[in-house]
Amino acid sequence: MEECNKSDIIDIMSRQESAFIYFYTPLCGTCQVAGRMLDIVEKMTGVAFAKADLNYMPDLAMELKIESVPCLLILQDGLPAEKVYAFRSVPNMLGIVQKYLGKGH
Repeated sequence: MEECNKSDIIDIMSRQESAFIYFYTPLCGTCQVAGRMLDIVEKMTGVAFAKADLNYMPDLAMELKIESVPCLLILQDGLPAEKVYAFRSVPNMLGIVQKYLGKGH
């Protein structure tokens, strides 16, 4: 996963792109497990995920109404389509990501 900052995310949204953005904080143990799950999903699907440390963008978190971490924000045409907080398992996350493949990715 490639690390992105607030301006990268705003740029993706302004260009009306579709993207998977994983929000986390470094000290969150659940985030570390979720990140490993997404690494596997990324390898299985070939889809590139972006990741962003929410500690550095609290205003963006409020604007996007991100309630907690870990959070996978799915953008479709630059707009939030879904926020996933309960990652559960690799097969669960794979199913969620596959729902959006072919819709602009």
